[in-house]
Amino acid sequence: METNQNFIKTAVYIVGAGPGDPDLLTVKAQKLLSHADVILFADSLVPEQILNLCRPDAEIIPTANQTLEEIVALMVERVRSHKSIVRLHSGDPSLYSAVHEQMQMLSEANIPFEVVPGISAFQAAAAKLKVELTIPGLVQTIILTRISGRTEVPSTEELASLAAHQASLCLYLSARHVENAQAKLLEHYPDETPVAICFRLGWPDEKIWVVPLKQMAECTQQENLIRTTLYVITPALLPKTGRSHLYNPEYNHLFRSDSKAIEE
Repeated sequence: METNQNFIKTAVYIVGAGPGDPDLLTVKAQKLLSHADVILFADSLVPEQILNLCRPDAEIIPTANQTLEEIVALMVERVRSHKSIVRLHSGDPSLYSAVHEQMQMLSEANIPFEVVPGISAFQAAAAKLKVELTIPGLVQTIILTRISGRTEVPSTEELASLAAHQASLCLYLSARHVENAQAKLLEHYPDETPVAICFRLGWPDEKIWVVPLKQMAECTQQENLIRTTLYVITPALLPKTGRSHLYNPEYNHLFRSDSKAIEE
């Protein structure tokens, strides 16, 4: 079997699988999956089709029913047995993936690891909606957050205070608390602000609804959405236009100068 010269045999690779569509895996993620001896994957959040990229003889270990201690113990044992490990997470490991504590425990066990980013749900949502979340003259900030639930959000990041910016706000892990979330958002966003309710992005049963903010909770409850749902609240979904300076013929920069403007 051809090997990847950058592939370290005795190591853990924490890999983002993206929102669900196997075609959205990075090239590096595909290479790692095709070479790894062992794949530990979050089977409740990562589609099994992604495992088709793995070696036929790879050891596949689902982890939805395991604790962090059990998962890390497995990774440590396999690495010490000179196996290469892919720990496959949904989305991007930097967002709501419980990776921080895994990295801490691997470091304490002197196990080398590398993190490979993946596409996050908010990026997949923007692509599906065919919108740019930062439109000149309208919105230039993206906020990624969640509302407090079993995991508390720090008081300095309370949803109503973030909503005061009226930015493109991407709300994760909040479907079970949607009425509370809607109330806090309505403190600052107009009630007609478009909200994209994105369910299981990238999966075969993906669904997206675009509704006014005032109908966000009603739609969620009618569709019985309680998990794997992302809300994108943004003025970028309004029928308005804006234009970046970058490709504007009246704007000059390092790679496109205007001799007349320079003379003036």
